[in-house]
Amino acid sequence: MDSGALVISLDFELNWGVRDKRRLSDYGRNILGGRKAIPLLLDLFATRRIAATWATVGLAFCGTKDELIAALPPLRPDYADPRLTPYDSLDTVGRDKASDPYHFGQSLVRKIASYDGQEIGTHSFSHFYCLEDGGSAEAFAADLVAAKAIAARIGITPKTIVFPRNQLRRERLRVAREGGLVAFRGNPRTWFYRASREEGQTLPKRAARLADTYMAIAGQHVHEPGKEEGLVDVAASRFLRPVRGAWYDRIQLARIVAEVTAAARANKLFHLWWHPHNFGAQPEENFAFLVGILDAFERFRDQYGMKSLNMLEVAEGAP
Repeated sequence: MDSGALVISLDFELNWGVRDKRRLSDYGRNILGGRKAIPLLLDLFATRRIAATWATVGLAFCGTKDELIAALPPLRPDYADPRLTPYDSLDTVGRDKASDPYHFGQSLVRKIASYDGQEIGTHSFSHFYCLEDGGSAEAFAADLVAAKAIAARIGITPKTIVFPRNQLRRERLRVAREGGLVAFRGNPRTWFYRASREEGQTLPKRAARLADTYMAIAGQHVHEPGKEEGLVDVAASRFLRPVRGAWYDRIQLARIVAEVTAAARANKLFHLWWHPHNFGAQPEENFAFLVGILDAFERFRDQYGMKSLNMLEVAEGAP
């Protein structure tokens, strides 16, 4: 790379990405707050000339229940844990955005696509879990076909993928490449970020990731684009955790700025990611935190020529 780059990706899921872990009665306001945050993020990115990838669940592309039902893939995962599939609970989904803003995101997808520098990638059709028992390669291939088809209905061709829960495996990368995708968001190259099924997310791993948010226990997570199974690996550097309070936030900001600095000086990538619903609570505080990161990036853009790139732009510039 001839300069460092800040890469931002957002996992745009609505309730499809949290339905097996959260109840709408508890988390619904965060999802609605995430919807409100998206236009504000787009305006902030436009003002600051920031590119981003929005990895979007295919089900969220739908505008109505009828469109959703018509878009379902014929082959679906048969998870050992039935709570993981969204297909058994579609009777709880409303008719459209007006009756059910937790599941329909087509208007937001169209808005994202209207902004320069904003790439819409895929987060699979159904928030597919590639490492869970029952998530076969054949079902994943059918899932990607459905994801591309529903995107095509509004003129979008996803070229990059973020694997739900960061559950990636080599065999599924081949499926993604054969489906026309060119890049993916890999995991940070440290043992406690290694891809695993849900039961592998042990307390030591979670504790190490939390500690790594505030202390450089695994060094600086800055990378160069790699390649695996013919796809460009735009590896993640850091998950942007929602604000927690002054002390925690100052330390997290300092950790991120240090990594952005390292990427700028070494001509490497710093890849920051989060979900819109992470800004659903305390939006003003979370936006202020993000502005602090972008302020640092702008200094490095002026000083080192650092760039803002989405995942597809990284892939297109990779050797």
